[in-house]
Amino acid sequence: MSVSAIEPNRTTGTTIKVFVLLPLVFLTSAALLWWMVVPGNPLETAQIIATCLSWLALIAAVGLLRHVPRRQVGAVIIAGTVLLGLVAVSAPPRTSNDSARYAWDGIVQKAGISPYSYVPIDETLSRLRPGWLFAPGSTGPDGKPVCARDLFGTESVAASGYPSGDPLCTAINRPHVPTIYPPTAELYFLGVRATVPDTVGYLPLQLGGLLISVAVSLMLLRCSLASRGSPPHLAAVWAWSPFVQLEAVNNAHVDVLGGALILAAGMLLLGGKPIRSGASFGAAVATKLIPVVAAPALLWRRPASFITAALATFVLLYVPYVAIAGAGVLGFLPGYLKEENYSQSGGIRFGLAQLVSAGPWPPVLSAAALAVVALAVLRHTRAANVWEQQTVMIGLTLLIVSPNYPWYGLMLLPFIVLSRRWEYVGVILALDVIYMVPAGPWSELLNQCALLLAAAAIAGGTWLRRRDELRLAALTGLMTGAPDPAAL
Repeated sequence: MSVSAIEPNRTTGTTIKVFVLLPLVFLTSAALLWWMVVPGNPLETAQIIATCLSWLALIAAVGLLRHVPRRQVGAVIIAGTVLLGLVAVSAPPRTSNDSARYAWDGIVQKAGISPYSYVPIDETLSRLRPGWLFAPGSTGPDGKPVCARDLFGTESVAASGYPSGDPLCTAINRPHVPTIYPPTAELYFLGVRATVPDTVGYLPLQLGGLLISVAVSLMLLRCSLASRGSPPHLAAVWAWSPFVQLEAVNNAHVDVLGGALILAAGMLLLGGKPIRSGASFGAAVATKLIPVVAAPALLWRRPASFITAALATFVLLYVPYVAIAGAGVLGFLPGYLKEENYSQSGGIRFGLAQLVSAGPWPPVLSAAALAVVALAVLRHTRAANVWEQQTVMIGLTLLIVSPNYPWYGLMLLPFIVLSRRWEYVGVILALDVIYMVPAGPWSELLNQCALLLAAAAIAGGTWLRRRDELRLAALTGLMTGAPDPAAL
């Protein structure tokens, strides 16, 4: 067969993939996302099923994006993430009501009051309560307050107003404790809520999450285009991910802001700007504290300047809030750490260590493992491998600590995309399993199996990559006549 006969076939095949198959797969992803977030879905396992199918659709879509011309793939990816985002914001938060607290903190600050000064049930602020966040409750037969299940479009929380004790319903979880969020997050909540009336519901924060996710997509595209040989279509793993659309956009988790700031810190450091990088990192830590785990992979260039800028930014962000609330800026943090079993083993926390120890030892063994990982990352990170090391640092931290909340993975996925260490997606999937699978006789075993599979995926990926590196080194040595490094 002649070359002239082959080329038209290739062109036709590419056209079908780009203009037929890719839109079809994308529409399938959008339909699954809608099914995942639509209110009142009668199928309780719809979110689990839709998530699994959406990941398969994402793999197919990313494969088809390879055939889109490099100069156009960025526009296609951004258009896609905006369209998926519009689907995600078409419904209230599906699996978390954290954004209700975000909104309340923003409303309180807009009124000139510190979010650390009063708990949501405090009737001192009753004049600020919008109807989509608060409603009168009723008393059940046992004398405790009760609420309708879907009163706010998300989970309803029954409480008692303070000091009256009157039954109260709210969309805010833990309404009897002060906010836990640090100042960068609080400034973000204020900025979003300052632009809309208090009567507007979840949409502003959902749109904020969409804008930040688009910004991360643009940063990933910039990193890919700046790196020769890095395929820009892989940015769709973030931009079109069902995980991002659910957690960053529909649930509007502020963790997406922390992840964006960590990514910006890495890009600024690579650009030779350690002070700006440190400032971005300090703001990230002041978003939700957990981004501090990214520090070891950011200390390879002028660490003194980086640390100084990070600390200064962190302190300056806290100063206005400390001036008003004093030690109250700690909010519910100490109680949260105790409630979530960070000081002891319990539930699935430190799940891998619980497989080999019991009693007080899982937290100790986990801390030791994290110290080893941090030291290794600190020692080996260079400009050429910063994304890989950041993936290792954040990914192994989440795997070892095994938090109950998958949205912590929002600060991991961008680095998986840049490093192409796809085995770490298993960590995100494991956290999804831990969060989504209902508690029951088999849930603990299932959770531990998910963590073990994620660990096995990481170990397997590391082994395969090391084997390929050794083969390449041996081949290079043979071609140049140099000794085989593997034999030394």
